[in-house]
Amino acid sequence: MRTAVLDVDTTGVPVVDITDRAEGFVRGGGDGLLSVFAPHATAGVALMETQSGSEADLVDALERLLPRDGRYRHRHGSPGHGADHLLPALVSPSLTIPVAAGRLLLGTWQRVVLVSLNTDNPRRRVRLSLLSG
Repeated sequence: MRTAVLDVDTTGVPVVDITDRAEGFVRGGGDGLLSVFAPHATAGVALMETQSGSEADLVDALERLLPRDGRYRHRHGSPGHGADHLLPALVSPSLTIPVAAGRLLLGTWQRVVLVSLNTDNPRRRVRLSLLSG
């Protein structure tokens, strides 16, 4: 298995497209499975269409589902931070993508994105692991 860690800055950008970096990582790697993992309690990764307004729609939907207010039992950090800790239950911290001939087998409009609404921690890491086979 081959692994790399991406540093991702989410300052002002709650949905960050990391597809090109993932494609660069698997290039020339043959066939296998790519694991994409965000080792954070307040972030997740997803497959979605980007650059069509979908990123803002996702953020709006998550903010409706997880309002940033005082309703949460989990209260450390900035107001509404409890919502950040619920995000990975809705946007998984990991996903697996098939790889063939060193290329991600994504659908036409699918992109790999990191999702983080937590403005207290804009420095994120994403672990890519390619299991060849």
